[in-house]
Amino acid sequence: MDEKAVGKCRIIIEKYKAPNMETVKRLGLKPYEVVEETLPWELEDVFLNQGIDAIWTLVCGGSETPFNNSNAHICVGDGTTAEDASQTGPQGTNYTYLPMDDGYPQYGSGQKAVFKATADGDTANHGWQEFLVANGSNTSAKHINRKVIDKGTKPSGETWTIQIELSLS
Repeated sequence: MDEKAVGKCRIIIEKYKAPNMETVKRLGLKPYEVVEETLPWELEDVFLNQGIDAIWTLVCGGSETPFNNSNAHICVGDGTTAEDASQTGPQGTNYTYLPMDDGYPQYGSGQKAVFKATADGDTANHGWQEFLVANGSNTSAKHINRKVIDKGTKPSGETWTIQIELSLS
């Protein structure tokens, strides 16, 4: 019997023509574009070795920085190098680590973890082509995953939100 774990990497980006979420909420703005990708993948295509090791360390009660609201970040960058499990962070020249929005990450049901972050009008104004979840705010953090898919270039003055759902079944 040849059974494989099944996983999904779902990426949702909402794009607003406003400098920050306060303006979006105050004016009741709707996103001018919503980009959603649900990508089936083999575990080795998205999960990074260092992220897998960090997850198992946490599961088994070892000492590791958790991927919680205080530590977790979504990294968006302009790297186009194909995913490889041995990578340890973003591969592009321009990248930004975005802290979690309030209430994220969400986990404990649905066989998934949901990470969400916001880039205001002055933040992450570069290509959004690679997407990672890390337990810190720089390249020395442990990264769970890396997915490459071009979602455009964020211009100055716009606010973009990004949500990454990683699931296993």
